[in-house]
Amino acid sequence: MIERFPDEARRATLSPILDAEGVELDRALVLRYDGPASFTGEDAVEIMTHGGLVVPTTVVAAFIAHGARLAQPGEFTRRAVLNGKLDILQAEATGDLVNASSRAAQRVAVRQLDGGLSRRVLALRDELIGLEALIAYDIDFPEEDDGPIPAARIASTAEHIVELLERLLATAGRGQLVREGALVVLAGAPNVGKSSLFNALLGEARAIVTELPGTTRDAIEAVVDTPAVPLRLVDTAGLRIAEDPVERIGVEISGSYVERAAVVLACWDDEVSRAAVQNALARMRHGPVVFVRTKADLSSGTAALDGASRHDDTAVSAETGVGLERLLERIAAIVVGGAAVELDAPMLTQERHQFAVRRALDEVREFLSAWTTQAVPAPVAAVHLRTAVTTLEDLIGSVDVEDVLDEVFRRFCVGK
Repeated sequence: MIERFPDEARRATLSPILDAEGVELDRALVLRYDGPASFTGEDAVEIMTHGGLVVPTTVVAAFIAHGARLAQPGEFTRRAVLNGKLDILQAEATGDLVNASSRAAQRVAVRQLDGGLSRRVLALRDELIGLEALIAYDIDFPEEDDGPIPAARIASTAEHIVELLERLLATAGRGQLVREGALVVLAGAPNVGKSSLFNALLGEARAIVTELPGTTRDAIEAVVDTPAVPLRLVDTAGLRIAEDPVERIGVEISGSYVERAAVVLACWDDEVSRAAVQNALARMRHGPVVFVRTKADLSSGTAALDGASRHDDTAVSAETGVGLERLLERIAAIVVGGAAVELDAPMLTQERHQFAVRRALDEVREFLSAWTTQAVPAPVAAVHLRTAVTTLEDLIGSVDVEDVLDEVFRRFCVGK
């Protein structure tokens, strides 16, 4: 197998890799990691072979023949979490980084992997534990010299935590936008240049472009990596009354995309096709619409290239590239609402994150309502705070029920 094993950790060693019969498969760099100073926290060996298909495959096969097995999906990251090298949020960020399809998604994932969101959640958890400590002190040690904790102080602290949780929850839309991209749908009558525009925006031929109407019978999706946010660009079937059953399904799919789109690009190349797409959209639910005059290079006069005659439309040419950058800027402005998307601040990027923070927020609100109205005794109201704490702990994967007592004795001189 490995003929020359490294004598010390974190020092690369060039070694022949042998199969069961002693045949040399490759000469590879071998790195040894001694736990806990490794990604997983366990002893590990990394083998860097030459690329291609045959060399890595035969090396892996040789290890399996000697009793090794292939790792399960995410197994190394899972071991890192179990051994305390990463928390769950960082583990999710690892997957987001691997699957990132845009620079924005990559940047956010790197920040999450660095622990930005984890620190924000831990800070919120500490705020809740501090509030629990105030109530615990008031309940368990009412005769201490400091006297009871003012009810207004506890309510003010709870209101502050509600505000912090609301701010974090408000990042969910931004996180989803960065992670998944804004859905931008190209809609219009058949043969008005949607697929050509789709390919031009991508910079590569992804959709089949022909002179025959009805070529695009299903939605074709790709990501455009813009400086502001990633755009999920979707080329759809032409909006018309279709006779062919398969094409009819494509038209129905187009309608469903239009209804979910962050921006609809209503494509047209003459007054007839503009009226057709306008009428079709009038029968659908949809968000913001940008009318795009395609094939501007084939239109007469300079007005077609500078903006679209009497209409407040964007004129583009898939052939020459005129107007494409302006169109992308207009789409980005609509998606982000004129405000820059802050990529370095912690944000909620997954549904699990939103659910946990929303639940914690609801619990703190319930506590605040019970506390201010005195509807239930303080120990009962405090149950809401404990649920909020455990919810955030489940989110990050960190649980320590002794923290409340530690906080009580750190802040107050009990039994002096």
